[in-house]
Amino acid sequence: MLEDPTTAAPHPAPPSSWPATYPQGYAVVDVETTGLARDDRIVSAAVYQLDARGTVQDHWYTLVNPERDPGPVWIHGLTEEVLEGAPRFPEIAGELAERLADRVLVAHNAAFDWSMLAREYARSKSAAPVRQRLCTIALSKELGLPLPNHKLETLAAHYGVVQHRAHHALDDARVLAETFRPSLHRAAETGLRLPLLACQPLTEWSDGPAIGRQRSYRQTWRPSRKRPACPYPNPGRYEPGGQLVQGMRVAFSGDTSVDRELLEDRAIEAGLHVATSVSRLTSVLVTNDPDSPTSKTAKARSFGTPVIDEAAFMQLLQDVTPAPPTNR
Repeated sequence: MLEDPTTAAPHPAPPSSWPATYPQGYAVVDVETTGLARDDRIVSAAVYQLDARGTVQDHWYTLVNPERDPGPVWIHGLTEEVLEGAPRFPEIAGELAERLADRVLVAHNAAFDWSMLAREYARSKSAAPVRQRLCTIALSKELGLPLPNHKLETLAAHYGVVQHRAHHALDDARVLAETFRPSLHRAAETGLRLPLLACQPLTEWSDGPAIGRQRSYRQTWRPSRKRPACPYPNPGRYEPGGQLVQGMRVAFSGDTSVDRELLEDRAIEAGLHVATSVSRLTSVLVTNDPDSPTSKTAKARSFGTPVIDEAAFMQLLQDVTPAPPTNR
């Protein structure tokens, strides 16, 4: 039986002064999925609503019919028979949105949970009302917790939180809520700036094939894609106010309103080189959140790499300058 929030570990005493910049509420989320690729689906979802100081207000859980095979049953335990009568995502999208609205989404490896939710909402022709997320892995690192690794079970053991059913969305969300609260209080005590990241809901999505896309279940949440080699030499950095030139190295950071793989495919089709990291050779970094504390934005600043947002990039893609002829 899953633990009820009223019987969970005792709440730590809140700091005498609470940072005024901290959010007013949180939605601790966990989703189980058919796999880890862009075309995989959610099979269950749970949300624990917390107030500004991390106290549980409510919790909610649902199965979701993924309309395809359930994927790694050996992990989440949800078979086709169990999911057959479950609601499809569009049927629970509204209720889930109510539980996410006006709250910071909190998850363990939040980029994964948010991307899965964003794609499900995009398929449903709607958008999740989430504007910021907080990853408990990032928070643990900021706090300098003495953890041998960043698994949820390790974080739970650190705070003495007992997990009953690993990879069950409701129990994982409950464990995460109980470990997030003391982390939040520790951050408040030290005046730590929370590692909040902006969330960009998807406005364009396609279930069609993408370059190098693979459907198999993998051990990392975002499978690597084999991209075709760019046939053009790197002409150098993008000049703000100018045009993109075929062969320029483009890197992306953070959420985009066009699904990332679609955006990368369009860049490749235009003759650009899509880079997975930022280096001195990067021509331009595309991000909707230039102030986010990510390694790519930090490197772009240190290298003086030009930074533009997604809207500007999409506009520039419409008229990319052909690569200059090479002397053979």
